[in-house]
Amino acid sequence: MLSRLVWPVSVAALAAALTGCFNSAEPVSEIYGSTMGSTYSIKWVGSEQSPAATEVKASVDQLLETFEEAASTWRPNSEMSRFNAAPAGTCQAMPQSILEIVELAQQLHRDGDGSFDLTLDPLLALWGFHGDGGQNVPDDQQLAAAMAHTGHQYLHIRDGQLCKDVALQLDISGIAAGYMVDEVVEHLASMGIQDYMVELTGELKADGHKPGGRPWRIAVEEPRDDSRIAQLILPLRGLGVSTSGDYRNYFEHEGQRYSHTFDPVTGRPVMHDLAAVTVLHPSAAWADGLSTVLLVKGSKLGWEYAIEHELPALFVIRQGDGFVSRSTPQFIALQQSKE
Repeated sequence: MLSRLVWPVSVAALAAALTGCFNSAEPVSEIYGSTMGSTYSIKWVGSEQSPAATEVKASVDQLLETFEEAASTWRPNSEMSRFNAAPAGTCQAMPQSILEIVELAQQLHRDGDGSFDLTLDPLLALWGFHGDGGQNVPDDQQLAAAMAHTGHQYLHIRDGQLCKDVALQLDISGIAAGYMVDEVVEHLASMGIQDYMVELTGELKADGHKPGGRPWRIAVEEPRDDSRIAQLILPLRGLGVSTSGDYRNYFEHEGQRYSHTFDPVTGRPVMHDLAAVTVLHPSAAWADGLSTVLLVKGSKLGWEYAIEHELPALFVIRQGDGFVSRSTPQFIALQQSKE
């Protein structure tokens, strides 16, 4: 019998941004909204030259809506939905945003030895992670049939068109939020906003200062080996931050835990001891993708990759009934940096 469980510990999840209390003539403006099936929030330090918050919100909402019109797999008339419905051997003109996301995904796929893949939709459906049926542990024949329709090697960009050799189902949600954080940041800069914190569906980037001259800070929930949660407070200076974990969406079958995070090489959910990983990077899109790469690789290979590429990363590893954490030197340096 298959059953869905809720993991009782929030592991390495991004907490609310810490804006603090201060007395200053510089106002902090805030806007909130909905996007990509979730929410967004933006905070910035205004000035006499800054646009009104209503103007910023209207332009940000339009930016996000334009992206969703092209990229959403839930909208039947989007460019992404039409591409997914097209047969093998199809090429289709796509917006620059989607082409840039695919190019980034291709690089993550190559650099990560296949650990990042945007074509895993048939596997998510096969294992029952689409929410339209019960969970399923497929046999080898079913798995092979689904994997025949996955793989970045079957996806190409040619003369501004996106092409597929087999009937792929592309889903860019694994990197889209981080990409759009970077796009919103550029949009704010075009309006003269330099001191900001942008969060979209849990992906986040901040730069500049709050009133009083201090950097924006985030709280990262870190379970220790006694299973109690301790908060790490990190200043963000031009960095994006992303957390990937296997603790929010999974099922258990015959005593085995199956996560919604898949190893693209095997077509199976990851089964190792790495519960979550947080990555910081100047690009929120890269942070988004790299956190997935490290989670798929696991506590050993993921750690080696992070060290080799000098990534600021926090690994949260299951040990017995609790957790231990491990931080790369670059993460420790950011954690200890003075504000």
